[in-house]
Amino acid sequence: MTTSKSVRTIPLDAVRADGWFERLGGGSAAFAQLCQIVGDRFVAFSIVAGLRITALQVDGRNPERSNIEFGLGEEGATQRMTLGDFRRRLANALIAEEEPPAALGDAPGPEELQAFLGVRNVLLAPVLGIVLLELRVPASRELPVRVACRIDDLEADLTVDELRELVRDRIRTEADRYRSGAPFAIDLAAIPEAEAAAREGRPERVVSLLGGWPGPLSMILRTPEGQQVGDEARRGIVRALGLLGSAYATLGRSDWAEDVLRLGIQWGGDGSAGADLFRRLGEAHLLADRAGEAIGLLRRALALWDMDAGNETESLREPRALTHAALARAFVARGRHVAALVCLERARENGATDDELAPIRDKAQEAVGDHWARLRTHLDEP
Repeated sequence: MTTSKSVRTIPLDAVRADGWFERLGGGSAAFAQLCQIVGDRFVAFSIVAGLRITALQVDGRNPERSNIEFGLGEEGATQRMTLGDFRRRLANALIAEEEPPAALGDAPGPEELQAFLGVRNVLLAPVLGIVLLELRVPASRELPVRVACRIDDLEADLTVDELRELVRDRIRTEADRYRSGAPFAIDLAAIPEAEAAAREGRPERVVSLLGGWPGPLSMILRTPEGQQVGDEARRGIVRALGLLGSAYATLGRSDWAEDVLRLGIQWGGDGSAGADLFRRLGEAHLLADRAGEAIGLLRRALALWDMDAGNETESLREPRALTHAALARAFVARGRHVAALVCLERARENGATDDELAPIRDKAQEAVGDHWARLRTHLDEP
């Protein structure tokens, strides 16, 4: 805590609930599937509201008409309603039910700070893309306490009432996303922004933009409506699922990454689109220390590019380079250092720089020693 003559600053590091939802569902395929269908934010909303979802019957033709069963607490009676009604009523309940404000003492601990901000708001903030940073308490009690926070990577300074209203507004926005009856109420215009966020190393933003897509897409995939999706929209869907899967992998949510990328593969089929998804899935397995499985996936990506009629185009050089580099990392992890060095050569041929490949190359060459140089000399002989 820092103090000036006019403002006392209280860090909120011990108060934030960052990552609680991801930790709750970590490693559970059933939980990941539930989030895909219901929407991960609505699953989080239900937990914060004290609901337990007990059953889900999916209507593939009209996801909003799927039936969901849930109860309040551990012993509450089970209720049943359509998924659309469940989302609307849950959102309305969270918006309408406000926790009474609590007073802030002179030396507040974490529990008192949570009560002052609202325990529900503390839990919902990370789910809604809000990072709580610090409280700024003015010396004059006539001035409001302010909350410094980060909202989708932008800094903000809000009163507590403004923070509460921001949480409510984001709940409304999330509910509005599901109110269209169209099976493909998906904004393809979000993809360029998601691509920019991925390039800038902001996976949380990618998830914020695209995290609601897998549920409806998984249900509509094999319906007549899904089969009628045009090529351009299908390519956009595949790109989006690839970005989202890689973002989940970067955030350590490997099960979610795998589910999303495999869904993308089903949408993309064979060819370059499918190849890039196999590459991303292989890289996700590498991040999860599953190098053996990654090798097969990365080889599949290269094979699909080889089968593509336009496989010699310049646009494929970068993804090929990334795939060969990832394959080299997988081979090093499995102790296959000569194979790793061969993959690094292929990565260089496709435009990867020596600086990019140096960490992998150094490990492999240290293991192989002089044998690689002698082999290269032998291969280069006429």
